[in-house]
Amino acid sequence: MESKNLIVRETAFDDCAVFAEWENSEDVREFFTMEDDRDYQEIVTEFILYGPDPEKKLFTITLKPSGKPIGRIYLSRINRADDSLDLTRIYIADPENRNKGYGEEAIRMILEYAFINLHMERVTIDHFVKNEIARHLYHKIGFQDEGTMRHAGKKNGKYYDLCLMSMLRAEYYDKIHSK
Repeated sequence: MESKNLIVRETAFDDCAVFAEWENSEDVREFFTMEDDRDYQEIVTEFILYGPDPEKKLFTITLKPSGKPIGRIYLSRINRADDSLDLTRIYIADPENRNKGYGEEAIRMILEYAFINLHMERVTIDHFVKNEIARHLYHKIGFQDEGTMRHAGKKNGKYYDLCLMSMLRAEYYDKIHSK
C-alpha cells in the first residue's frame, strides 16, 4: 500500500529486530497492553506464528522514498464470516517522525485495504482510556465511540480499561473514500 509519504508493506523477518528495539522503548509501550519485558525472541515467535494465521496480518510502515521503517500495524480478528477486523496495534516508533500525520496516513491506508480490498463491514480499534491523543486522532479519521471495555487489557499484571471504537463500511465511504 502506498500513499504520498508512506509505504505500508507486509512485515518481513528482518523487521523483527527493529520491532524489538522499538517495543523496549517506554514511549512506545506506554499505551499498549504489551508486557515491559518483550524481547527479540518473543517478537520472532509472534512473527512465525502469526504469519500463516488468516485471522492476523502484520505490516511495517516505511517512509518514502528511503524505505526506512518508522512504525508498525497489527491487524487481528480478521473474521470473514462477519466481515470484521480489529486494528489491534498501530504506532509510529521514532519520535522524530511523530506529529507529522504519518499515523493518520497509515490508518487511512489500512482502512482502504480493509473496506475496499477485504470487503469488511466493520473495523474496530481500541485505546487506553488515558490516551487522549489516540482518541482525538481516531475521531478525526471517523471512528465512532462504542464504549468502555472494563479490564479488557492486561499489562505487567495490572488490568486496564480500554475504549472501543469502530467504523462501518458506509461511514468509510461517506467520510473518507468519497473525498
